[in-house]
This record gives sequence, structure tokens and C-alpha cells, in this order.
Amino acid sequence: MKLTRIGVDVAKQVFQVHGVDRYEQPVWRRRLSRERWIKAVQGVAEPGCEIGMEACGGAHHWARQLQALGYRVKLIAPQFVKPYVKSNKNDAKDAEAICEAMSRPSMRFVGVKSVAQQDLQAMHRVRASLVEQRTAKGNQIRGLAAEYGLVAPREMASLRRAIPCWLEDADNGLTACFRVLLDGLWRDLRTLDGRITELDGQINEAAKTDPDARRLQQLRGIGPVVATALVACVGDATQFANGRQMAASLGLTPRQHSSGGKDRLLGISKRGDAYVRSLLVHGARAMLRTAPRHDDALSRWVIRLSSRSHPNVACVAMANKTARMAWAMLRHGTNYQPALAAA
Repeated sequence: MKLTRIGVDVAKQVFQVHGVDRYEQPVWRRRLSRERWIKAVQGVAEPGCEIGMEACGGAHHWARQLQALGYRVKLIAPQFVKPYVKSNKNDAKDAEAICEAMSRPSMRFVGVKSVAQQDLQAMHRVRASLVEQRTAKGNQIRGLAAEYGLVAPREMASLRRAIPCWLEDADNGLTACFRVLLDGLWRDLRTLDGRITELDGQINEAAKTDPDARRLQQLRGIGPVVATALVACVGDATQFANGRQMAASLGLTPRQHSSGGKDRLLGISKRGDAYVRSLLVHGARAMLRTAPRHDDALSRWVIRLSSRSHPNVACVAMANKTARMAWAMLRHGTNYQPALAAA
């Protein structure tokens, strides 16, 4: 029994495997525990065998372990596996579907993340969660203070200036009980600010030490946060054949609803990593705001675009172009070339 391809349905404790031989006949179906499954694979599959998994939680960890043992690992997005699931869903059918999907010549695969990439990704996920908590805390403070007739402008900086004034003003109608509550909320808000500042420092240090992140910061609208998020998401971008594929994976290209030879393009697809896409769009918005102060080809291009389109359309178009330029710099290891930016 010589296996040529194995599909693995990854779970917390139970792993279902489905292996086929060179005649595409299923010859190995097992349900294995977390501790035993890799040893079981080593016992029946030689190094060089293809092993496929869905790109889900823990998949990158197992992929690195299998690659270290000499196996060729292919990670597939779950939405591309689903069409191959036959009839009712269960672990065995999922493993079989993964094994079938990875054999398709046109299948697109997910690059295996390194430990450094996952470290960067963890920083960004924790930071995004803290920013969300800070926004919720600020909204809670605004809502409670409004019940006592106290309001602050929309910006978080204005709220930070207003809270100490509210606490010090003895004639604003706040009771002693609510002042104690407000002081506690103020401490919570400052704690969140401190944690976000701490993570910003870690991200900045990571952006200085990573050569790809330093190179990406040559692009307009990309700083340490956007650069490290891109590196964590796409790595060296070798899984994409061109810049459009990378932009499409981030949801920055139009959806299509074409039929009968008639092309109909809709809004952007919004697929892929919403966090990275939002960072690119915000960076493009900052670039668009400062473009009138520059006279390079890229600034002139985006100014002409914004003059005939909605500003939001111009921002997304600039984010799309930034993603394509980032692909070229990551894939080929080159620096930013302004002469080619608006070609």
C-alpha cells in the first residue's frame, strides 16, 4: 500500500484521515487521536507524499510539523472544500472531500505561515480586540454621562479631556455614587490605552527588524501597522501568480455577474481578510488626502481619479493598486519604483 495523497480533517482531539493510492483508490481510512495521528501517517506514507488540510485553526502548526518530516502540505480554504462533500456531512466525508479537492489542477491553496508570521498576526488580533474594547468603553461612558446631561465631542481625544473635567466639577449634578463609577471607567479606559500603546511599540519594533516590512513602508499609505499586517497575511506572496490575484484575495477587486458574453462588474467582493483590507483602505485615504501636496505620477493619477469618481471609489482603487505594488515588492524582493507606480 503506497499512498500518494492524504486528506486530513483537523479537530481538537480526533483527526480523520483519508488516503488514496496512485490509482485514486481509497486504501487508508482511519480515525486517530491527536497524539497518534502524525506517527500513524509516518507509518504508512513516505516523505514526499501530499497531505492536505483545511486552512483552519491549528492547521498551520500541523503543516509546519509535517513539512519538517518531508511531506508536501497543501492547505485549502474551507469554501473550496465544501463542493466536494458528498451527501451528509461527517468527519470521514470531510477528509475524503479534502483529499479530492487537493487533486484538482486548478485548485488554489493557502500558503503555510511561519512562526514569525503567526506572532505578527497574534499582535494584530490582540490589538484589534483592544481597540474594539476601547471603543465600547468610550461609548459606555458617553451613554452613561449623557443621562446626567454631560456630552463630549465624537473623537476619543475629546472624551479623554472631558472626563477629568467632569470628575473635578462639583456643580455638574453628578452624584457621589456615579463619580466613583465614572472614575473606575476612566481607569479602565486608560488601561486599554496603555495596552494599545504597548502593542503599537511591539509592532513598530517588528516592522524595523523584518526586511519585508521595512521595504513595504516605502509605499505611500503604508506604515508599520499596515506593513506588518500584510507580511503576516501573505508572507512572501509566492502563492499568488500576479498582483491582481493578491488584490482579489483581499477582496479589493470587483465581483462579477456575467453571462451570455456580457460582462457585468459589481462592487468589490470584500472576500479574504477584512482587517488587512480595512487597513489598506484607510492608508489609501490618508494618501489621497496628502496627494495634492505632491507632484509625482502616482499622486497625479489618484487626483485625476478622485476628480471624476466618488472619493470612496478612489480610495478603494488606490488600495487595490497598493496591494498590487506590495505583491511585486514581496514576490521579487525589490524596492518601490515611483516611475512604475502609475504606469
